[in-house]
Amino acid sequence: MRRAPRDTEATSRSVTRRALFMGGCMAAMVGALGARMRFIGVEQADEFRLLAEENRVSIRLIPPARGLIQDRNGKLIAGNEQNYRVVITRENAGKTDDEVKEVLNRLSHIIPMTAEDIADAMKELNPKVNSAFVPITVAERLDWDDFSKVAINAPALPGVTPEAGLSRLYPRDFDFAHIVGYVGPVSEKDLQDLRDKQQETGENIDPLLMIPKFQIGKIGVEKWMEDTLRGTAGTKRIEVNHVGRVMRELDRQEGLKGKDLRLTIDADVQNFVQARLGEESAACVVMDVNNGDIIAAVSSPSFDPNLFVRGISSADYSALTEHDHRPLANKVVQGAYPPGSTFKMVTALAALEAGVIDENTVVRCPGHIEMGGIRFNCWKRGGHGPVNLKRGLSESCDVFFYDIGQRVGIDKMAETGKKLGIGVRHDLPMSAISEGKMPNKAWKLERYKQEWVIGDTINASIGQGYVLATPLQLAVMASRIASGKQIAPRIIHSVNDIAVPIPAVEGLGLDGSKLRAVQMGMFEVMNGPHGTGRGSRIADDSMRMCGKSGTAQVRNFSDAEKRSGATKNENLPWKLRDHALFVGFAPAEAPRYAVSVVVEHGGGGSLVAGPIARDALLRALTGGMPPLTAYPADQRPRVENLLNTLQLRLPDGTQPAPSKV
Repeated sequence: MRRAPRDTEATSRSVTRRALFMGGCMAAMVGALGARMRFIGVEQADEFRLLAEENRVSIRLIPPARGLIQDRNGKLIAGNEQNYRVVITRENAGKTDDEVKEVLNRLSHIIPMTAEDIADAMKELNPKVNSAFVPITVAERLDWDDFSKVAINAPALPGVTPEAGLSRLYPRDFDFAHIVGYVGPVSEKDLQDLRDKQQETGENIDPLLMIPKFQIGKIGVEKWMEDTLRGTAGTKRIEVNHVGRVMRELDRQEGLKGKDLRLTIDADVQNFVQARLGEESAACVVMDVNNGDIIAAVSSPSFDPNLFVRGISSADYSALTEHDHRPLANKVVQGAYPPGSTFKMVTALAALEAGVIDENTVVRCPGHIEMGGIRFNCWKRGGHGPVNLKRGLSESCDVFFYDIGQRVGIDKMAETGKKLGIGVRHDLPMSAISEGKMPNKAWKLERYKQEWVIGDTINASIGQGYVLATPLQLAVMASRIASGKQIAPRIIHSVNDIAVPIPAVEGLGLDGSKLRAVQMGMFEVMNGPHGTGRGSRIADDSMRMCGKSGTAQVRNFSDAEKRSGATKNENLPWKLRDHALFVGFAPAEAPRYAVSVVVEHGGGGSLVAGPIARDALLRALTGGMPPLTAYPADQRPRVENLLNTLQLRLPDGTQPAPSKV
């Protein structure tokens, strides 16, 4: 049957469209293949030619820039500096140890390297220690000339790569060593701790930490804020030829810089206090009584943390560890001392709160008390006569506190002491924070399997015996007495300029009138006609301070030694002298800052620690060098000479011009 012309025409058009569609698809495929072939054959010809010549592509981690640490005003405390270094990769340096060692020997003729340096590098390059593809740092902190020599001689040094990186720098060196700490290479112990943590939490170990000689925080803020400061690694693809020479960097993906921290510390106050303590074995804390900000936390003597970053020598390390003033110890939080008479406010508040005394209760002081055949002396041999609370604090009458301590008992004293921060571990990003010791009956029974006796209470009532407190705890105590609130110390102000919230502060749960009675006693200590701290008073009425000095014995003396005068500090070796302590706050009417000072084996608290505390408070209150008008007139010539000879230092190491106070 013959098809109609119309059907034939329709069929023809349909076939034509299909042919065109199929042809177009085939043309597109051919075009795509051609374009791909051109891209591979022309545009990527160099890359594939190099690969054909036994070139290889390696992926390496890029350590991120570590976060900066600044003071409360943005002044740099810990930063990063340019560091020219040389790394070597085992897989590119040679197949055998002899080949690798030969490369290192060649390198030693170009830059300074000792036989010991080469031996250390070979240990790190051992495949049993580190993977063959991991770059090992063999030299760092090179000057530009040595760095250039390595780059020029790269063709003869397979596997060796000169790199420009960053290294930690502490421009204010001694001032912040104990607070900020320092960084150092990841140790085997660090890795083991991380493996243990991984088993407990399932959290993966940051691959950055597997890079040999990668530096992490070792102590202080650097350690405890490590995860915040470290940042995230970047990556780079590099091309090496058949002899291990790096040909080029193919691409790079930068990591994330670590977060910046801003501390509550004021760098200028910190530097002033550090200079004021001089070479004493001592500690001083200045704290904001309203929010707990630590304005200064100084442990003396200090050390240069840059030595640890760069690799401290055996001689320098021995000098630090063998020094009798213990420069490596952070006495602010690690040193636990008998608080001596600075503890008397705890005894007073405990007795007032328990209702066993009021501010008008009188105790007669004949110069001593007898208890169980043991004589407990007052510091004033002839006695103080009739003493009430205000006089007991202002003249620091021991017998008054022996008496009220027995009335209230150790358990109530311990309860009040903990309310004020004694025997409490305060949570700060610092290393080896001590809990101190605030004993009670149960504590002694558990610790020594002995019953608490009345003599223990008498000793504790004046801050001796088992009671121990750190300078930080004493500053917290002074802050809480000044504010009547549970002020907690803090040292991190903000992270990446985002302020760290300050928790709501609750009251201490102490009666306000009883707290004021103790505050008034501390005021009389400094400003009363017979106050033991009067010599360290602030003469400016707008900044008058409240305080309490303390002198803590480090050993017991026999009656014969006391009668002979052998107990006088000037007659004793340094390590047998009393500790000097002081706590206080100012201004008396509207407290802003609290202070604590401990001078190891310094002697009398009012003579040694009190003047330091006054100067530290004035520096914080005035925002500059303490003005002479704040001192009693007869002390001004001596104070002026002292202030103008302090070894204050700027970050660049220069000495500022003397202040015209």
